[in-house]
Amino acid sequence: MFTGIIEEVGTLKELSIGNGFGVMEIKCSRVLEDAKIGDSIATNGVCLTIREKSSDSFKAEVMGETLAKSNLGSLKVGDKLNLERALRLSDRLGGHIVSGHIDGVGTIVSIKEERDGTWFTISAPKEVLKYIIYKGSIGIDGISLTVATVSEEVFKVSVIPHTLENTILIDKQINSKVNLECDLVGKYLEKFINIKNEEQEIKETSNITMDFLMKNGF
Repeated sequence: MFTGIIEEVGTLKELSIGNGFGVMEIKCSRVLEDAKIGDSIATNGVCLTIREKSSDSFKAEVMGETLAKSNLGSLKVGDKLNLERALRLSDRLGGHIVSGHIDGVGTIVSIKEERDGTWFTISAPKEVLKYIIYKGSIGIDGISLTVATVSEEVFKVSVIPHTLENTILIDKQINSKVNLECDLVGKYLEKFINIKNEEQEIKETSNITMDFLMKNGF
């Protein structure tokens, strides 16, 4: 699990893709300070596992499904990436609970600088937008942000200067792709509601009654 508070901006050193998966090597420093093989690093919001590490980089495997359904597959050597180590139980939860499992990819349609921050308008697939709520949390390339407004096609977030300057958002442009992870709470609620509805439908369509059970010896 992660918090969505970016610890470091790394640089893609190498990306090789073949046999249904890819291997990324990322140049960084801070997130390697106490890292070991097998640890998780959120990379643009995607949970990756350290396969190899050196003093200034780590390597991680990326499944083909992840490459296809996130912006990792379109990266080029030299591109910047948001990095965060996994949450420890003793850490402060400065952002929100982030799983590192991307729900979809959004597209930046507008960037507007204002006195109190920079506004990003992002379009997203309907299956992602249904989980995005006003003043709810959203992970954008691994960054924990608050939804300022949402419609049937887009949502908006306001980014303070500190976040802009210390993440890859500062390099984003119109039509840039961003990884999106919605708040876990909405997805769990949907699951529970669906289960409840299915149980109710079974009760309503079943021909088994108390009278039937008593007549058959139950």
